[in-house]
Amino acid sequence: MSYVLGVLFVALGVGASIALHEIGHLVPAKRFGVKVTQYMVGFGPTVWSRHRGETEYGLKAIPLGGYIRMIGMFPPKPGDDPTKLRASTTGRWSQMMDQARQDSLEEVQPGDEHRVFYKLPVHQKLVVMLGGPTMNLLIAVVLLTGIFTMHGIATETSRVGLVQECVQTVASTSAKPTACAASDPVAPANKAGLKPGDRIVAIDGKNVSTFDQVRAVIRTHGGTPVALVVERDGTRMPVTVTPMLTDRPKVDADGKPVTDASGKVVTERVGFVGMGGSLEVVKQPLTAVPGLVGGAIGQTAGVVLKLPQKMVGVAHAAFGSGPRDVNSPMSVVGVGRVAGEVASGDIGGFGGSVGDVIIFELGLIASLNLALFVFNLIPLLPLDGGHVAGALWEGLKRAIARVRRRPNPGYVDVAKALPVAYAVSSVLIVMSALLIYADVVNPIKIGG
Repeated sequence: MSYVLGVLFVALGVGASIALHEIGHLVPAKRFGVKVTQYMVGFGPTVWSRHRGETEYGLKAIPLGGYIRMIGMFPPKPGDDPTKLRASTTGRWSQMMDQARQDSLEEVQPGDEHRVFYKLPVHQKLVVMLGGPTMNLLIAVVLLTGIFTMHGIATETSRVGLVQECVQTVASTSAKPTACAASDPVAPANKAGLKPGDRIVAIDGKNVSTFDQVRAVIRTHGGTPVALVVERDGTRMPVTVTPMLTDRPKVDADGKPVTDASGKVVTERVGFVGMGGSLEVVKQPLTAVPGLVGGAIGQTAGVVLKLPQKMVGVAHAAFGSGPRDVNSPMSVVGVGRVAGEVASGDIGGFGGSVGDVIIFELGLIASLNLALFVFNLIPLLPLDGGHVAGALWEGLKRAIARVRRRPNPGYVDVAKALPVAYAVSSVLIVMSALLIYADVVNPIKIGG
């Protein structure tokens, strides 16, 4: 039952996100006078619909997106009578574009001539087309703000999480250190009497709150005594530890091991004491939210940029025997499976309480909305970013014409980009099918 509830929770969240995305388009379109004939959540056959005024609102069978239908999305072909379309004698793509323009014009009833989308000023086109992605961003910001400020995020604090007995003479990248040998020296942290649970409040005369601050000082003080102030059981006491110089894996700004061209971990000689920090859930101030959300958007954009590369790995995992990369993209099937397993406690580290499960799944919905926000800004049709690019190009052409004192160049013929739109749609369909297949035959394993 918990599994099913977890899946339903995220499914409803995804459905609500899609519905609100389309409302982000619908409201400004109606506000600017564009006639909207349909508001649909999903694709394929209609499951349910109702007419309210001039708009049909409904649900469709395939819950993988949504759309609103605005009349006059494509302007008439330059030089043609906007009330009729000449027969095309050109090639296949031109015929397809002409057909799209004709279908667009057929939606325009007498009296609707000034309620078409293509006649909107550029700034209003931008508001309508950016309304959907902006709604996804707002959903993510609201959810993440609540999670960051009311619940908190896992942060490596200055509290000691572990103290090693010894320092192994050979630098190890294994997550599980091997047993100490007789020749291995006692770890400086152990020798100084530090214990798990101690909170380091100052090092080298400076107050610290994160273990990264502690680690940075230790790595640069090999062979030099370092003065610590440690809080244990509510009492503060001084502790002196002398980091030993040893070869340790070199790490980047994100704390990940640096590798050379051959994939081998690069080591460097630094100070080391043999202790690690602990993760604690820490509530964040409201002032920290913009930076945290910005970082999340940046990470999401990085994933989207690497999507073609990631899809190669997904294909290998789907049709081969190799493990699935935990950082590879997932379909709605994979997201639902993770949500269900977290809710039922099948994934270690999650499911300890109802509150923890809800926080995780709200975070999952927030991440999906960030992905929708970033993905829809790609400047290719049929994505919102494609229409945004068309509007910006139209505005730029008009601005250049004004500066050069030339006639208004008119509306941008977005229909010319339809071949690209069909190609992108085909790629998206293939990607979705591949992800769903991979999530069934070789799903991502989270938590081991």
